[in-house]
Amino acid sequence: MRFCSLGSGSGGNATVVEARDGRRAHRAVIDCGFSLREFESRLARVGLQPDQLDAIFVTHEHGDHVGCALTLARRHGIPLWMSHGTWRAIGAPDPGSLLNFARDGEAIAVGSLQLLPYTVPHDAAEPLQLRCSDGAAHLGVLTDAGSSTPHLIEHLQDCDALLLECNHDVRMLAESRYPPSLRARIGGRLGHLSNDTAARILTECLHGGLQHLVAAHLSEQNNSPQLARAALAATCGAAPGDIVVADPATGFDWLAIR
Repeated sequence: MRFCSLGSGSGGNATVVEARDGRRAHRAVIDCGFSLREFESRLARVGLQPDQLDAIFVTHEHGDHVGCALTLARRHGIPLWMSHGTWRAIGAPDPGSLLNFARDGEAIAVGSLQLLPYTVPHDAAEPLQLRCSDGAAHLGVLTDAGSSTPHLIEHLQDCDALLLECNHDVRMLAESRYPPSLRARIGGRLGHLSNDTAARILTECLHGGLQHLVAAHLSEQNNSPQLARAALAATCGAAPGDIVVADPATGFDWLAIR
């Protein structure tokens, strides 16, 4: 199994996960938070075309995640998954048989790739994040959550790779020019994960078999790659340079899970 990012931040998010069954690859994209033209351009950078995607999963209704998902699904006939709450929040569109509803704890089979949704605390209608597996390797994806819960910790146990939101540094957010209401939303229980909270989550999920650790969804105003890496490295004992940071413009290239 392998995964890559097409970009991660307030300007847009998309992660591609791939599993192989012999010569056949099965791929799902988690979120499509860009215009269709931009998404297709970014997808081409990692060597893929839209017709090579087997599923689209939308974690929640915010624009930097849902983006072109509906247009992409309709134009290329790609099955689309989201929670019932997300579907209602984006206006209850009717993409016909392409639409599938995802639920907490109910696995989704995409060929040899399995997606397991789980609920997270975020200020959205019914947000879901994912644990992805090919039966042997496991990737835990967690962004857009304001706090840790036993439920999300349970779903991130024993993962071979983790993609964790490190949205903001607490001090930088407190000293930012954001209005108080926005600072309170971002730093609140239903907002976004700080570096410190991401590090605490990592502490509860850390094990010797972790191969890849990715810091994602960094705020360009209230965080830095150096601070995010330092917070996670202090927890897991890795060198900061071993921690991948998802770039807003370029994401990160394919990471293979052995």
